[in-house]
Amino acid sequence: MSGLKRVIITGGSGGLGKSIQRHFLAVGWGVIALGRKDLDLGDQSAVEAFFSAQQCDLLICAAGMVKDQILAKMGESTWDELFEINYKAAERCALAAIAGMAKNGCGHIVFLSSHSAIHPPIGQVAYATSKAALLGLTRDLAVSVSSNRIRVNAILPGFLETPMTAEVSDVRRKEVLNAHVMGEFNSVDCVAEFIHFLHERMPFTSGQIFQLDSRP
Repeated sequence: MSGLKRVIITGGSGGLGKSIQRHFLAVGWGVIALGRKDLDLGDQSAVEAFFSAQQCDLLICAAGMVKDQILAKMGESTWDELFEINYKAAERCALAAIAGMAKNGCGHIVFLSSHSAIHPPIGQVAYATSKAALLGLTRDLAVSVSSNRIRVNAILPGFLETPMTAEVSDVRRKEVLNAHVMGEFNSVDCVAEFIHFLHERMPFTSGQIFQLDSRP
């Protein structure tokens, strides 16, 4: 496996994760796509053990979940669950991967955040907060690991046609689409291609947040 670049994708069994996996396999990378059954991202020891045993040139943190509920009706358990999956799991994996990247003197971490992090709709306060926390983590880590030649960036992929959004009502889907000045949703393939471009063709870019759709 020497000389073969390796990407690790959390949330690898989701619609976006599968597209990222296909793209990197097509361009000759080694790919590890992690689903819920492959690694418990809530288990600190398991995460550390996994990353200590793996080469990781690029970590893409795409695991996430949505539970829409207005603030007045949201229980503490929902807050905890969303924050654990959308933020803490990504932070846990990033810190574990950084240990190996630092030894190699290079690496790249990409967090998948959300448009909701900067323009939260009603009913997504917990989701939006957890995704916004990733933006703060991006900026902080980019500075703290730069001396090891490790880059950290975040992407707001936009509304994607995936199983995660399949239950969105037609009314809400039309509202979201109307907010796109180009009149089209982004696609999972475009997101995958952008991540590859960001990694390969923008080697001096770190600490940045990229919105990939056409919503102002």
